[in-house]
This record gives sequence, C-alpha cells and structure tokens, in this order.
Amino acid sequence: MSNQVNPYSEEGSKKEQVETMFDKIAPYYDFLNHLLTLNIDVLWRKRTIRSIADIAPKKILDIATGTGDLAIMAAKKLHPDEVVGLDLSAQMLAIGQEKINKKKLQNLITLTQGDSEKLPFKDNTFDAITVGFGVRNFEHLEVGLKEIYRVLKPGGKLAILEFSMPTAFPFKQGYHFYFKNILPLIGRITSKDPRAYTYLYESVQAFPDGEEFTGILEGINFKSSQCKPLTLGICSLYTATK
Repeated sequence: MSNQVNPYSEEGSKKEQVETMFDKIAPYYDFLNHLLTLNIDVLWRKRTIRSIADIAPKKILDIATGTGDLAIMAAKKLHPDEVVGLDLSAQMLAIGQEKINKKKLQNLITLTQGDSEKLPFKDNTFDAITVGFGVRNFEHLEVGLKEIYRVLKPGGKLAILEFSMPTAFPFKQGYHFYFKNILPLIGRITSKDPRAYTYLYESVQAFPDGEEFTGILEGINFKSSQCKPLTLGICSLYTATK
C-alpha cells in the first residue's frame, strides 16, 4: 500500500490539493514534461498505446488525461470509435480541448472533469483504459483501481504509465540527485509553484512500484498483470486485463 503524500499539506483532501496544483501549473505542464524528460515522455506514451493495440479497442477511457496527449495519441494511432479523457483539473482540460480542436479531433475525443474514484460511467463500458502519470495522485489507490476494473469490459485491457525507481548503479544515484534537486528547481522557476515538482519526487518515492503494484492489481482481480521498466527504470508500463 502506498504512503499518503499530499502536494501542499498533510492535512486536508489530497484530491483537492492535486486539483489545485494542476490548475496552477497547467500553462507550463506540457513544456516542462518535454523539457524535464528530454522528450522521452513521448516515446513512453507511444509504448503505452502500442500495449493496448492488440485488442483493437473501439471505446477508450484515458484517466488523468491532463492536457490530453495520451488521448490524442490513442485517437490518431488506434482509430477507435470514441475516446473519453477524464481529469480533476479544469485548467488542464481547457488546454487539452484547445489541442483537440486544433487537431480537429473534437468529434472523436470527449473531455470531462471528474473523479477517478467515482467514475461517471456504467459498468463494463470501455474496451481499454489508460492512465498516464496519474495513479500516484489517487487519494485512495485501491478505490480508484476498483473503479477502473468496474467500468472496463470483460476481456478489456488496462495500461498504466507511471514513474518508478531505477535500481542500477550509478544510474540510480544520478537519478535520485536529479529528481530530488534539479527537477524541483527547474519546475519551481518555470511553473512558479514551489511545491509541485517537490511533490512529484515525494510521490514517486511513496508509490508501490514494480511487483508491489502488480500485486495490488491482481488483488483487485485483474489478470495477467505485468510491469515493463522503461528507460532503465525511470518509468514503468503496467498492463493487465479484466
């Protein structure tokens, strides 16, 4: 089980704090994502989309969609009938909608503000569900995962992209130094939020990655759960089926 880490204060709702944080950094989010990962995040998203391509999903849900990058990529590469992107942050969704409109995908992708722990969809609705860098931000991890299981169709596939902790020396040590010291400094200067990228480091530290997370998925009745480390373990791609 993950330890609770909140963006701003140990007291109060993590959900509300996460929403506030992403509303604040929304204008800088895409720029910082590409800068701080040296654009490798694009390759990680491509791997995520490829991981669900084998079932040719027609209806896809992207949870914690943010500014919609993963939803847009799914729409363009998988040619589904419908993609729904859900996120807590209205400001992130507003930027995502601008991108979708610019790419003329508004008839294919629908963005909605909502809570991952109370998904506004019927049981067995989606063929595939993706989550890009979002499960760390769930206030109650297992509640959110159970909701994902509920709205996924039998035989449907889940793909979760999330930061993780590399283990190989000396990459592990360099990664810790960059993630703990350099990344928050750049994020603080650029996004004007002194806590957002410190929270990123702390939440990755607290997240139950690797086999611990696949064990949680299996405990919720997901099947064939797998963890594939990406880029020497900086990031991990988790897949499972219902």
